[in-house]
Amino acid sequence: MKKVAVFGNAGGGKSTLSRQLAELTGLPWVPLDSLQYQPGGSKVPHAEFKAAHDALLKQEQWVVDGFGSMDTLWKRLDAADTLVYLDMPVWRHYWWATKRFLKGLWVPPAGWPEGSSLWQGTRLSYTTIWLCHTKLTPKYREYVEQAKATKQIYHLRSLKDIAQFYQAITA
Repeated sequence: MKKVAVFGNAGGGKSTLSRQLAELTGLPWVPLDSLQYQPGGSKVPHAEFKAAHDALLKQEQWVVDGFGSMDTLWKRLDAADTLVYLDMPVWRHYWWATKRFLKGLWVPPAGWPEGSSLWQGTRLSYTTIWLCHTKLTPKYREYVEQAKATKQIYHLRSLKDIAQFYQAITA
């Protein structure tokens, strides 16, 4: 486990899990939002994001979480030796996005772009959750099935799966 891609729907706990995984393994954690957004929440130019993303993939170790963009997503999953797919029930994504917003009123969420609007990000998450659930989740599941032959896969579908994942990593 040297290059870990953590992915899944919005509000699924990717940043929280990635930060904890990095702490447990000593691998560097890179939230994609830190490459894709400037302080204050505006997006960096796409070409600049892609260049930073490509440079990241060339590093020997990383834990990367987030979506990024369609043209970087599959490249990142291909480059990773370990995939952690958070595939929670859709209602949990909505709940966790809401919980992130409420908690974020006091403490910035893990990996959240500095100075970025929590309200705007949450509204975008609500829209993204359903789109991802209907359009991208089936593609993620298919990719994970095919990647089992060549990569370490953790397909986490419940809180119990997440707890077992942490136990496996610390063992």
